[in-house]
Amino acid sequence: MGIKDTLKENSNKLLNIASENATKAFDYPKIKSLQIKEAVNLKIREKAVLATKARLVENHKSFDDYTDEQLEIIIADEERKIVDDLKTKSLVVALAALGLNFFV
Repeated sequence: MGIKDTLKENSNKLLNIASENATKAFDYPKIKSLQIKEAVNLKIREKAVLATKARLVENHKSFDDYTDEQLEIIIADEERKIVDDLKTKSLVVALAALGLNFFV
């Protein structure tokens, strides 16, 4: 094996290492955004469970009075309400930042 072959082999190794590191660097924002999305969904789920507990207390019921499927439906409804509320608040903040009134 000559010097040319050794140089080719080493340069290919370096190229592979560089491309792997570049791929990792470009995947970092994607990985972080997925982690943030999961954290937000977890917080929304926690708030939905608390809202469901409050709804059940108002109706003098407990978790035992419902099946798992019924509870999932109730929690999903609460999650939808929370997400809709967040979207509305975000829109109001965006319009306020632009100097526009929401009710015009």
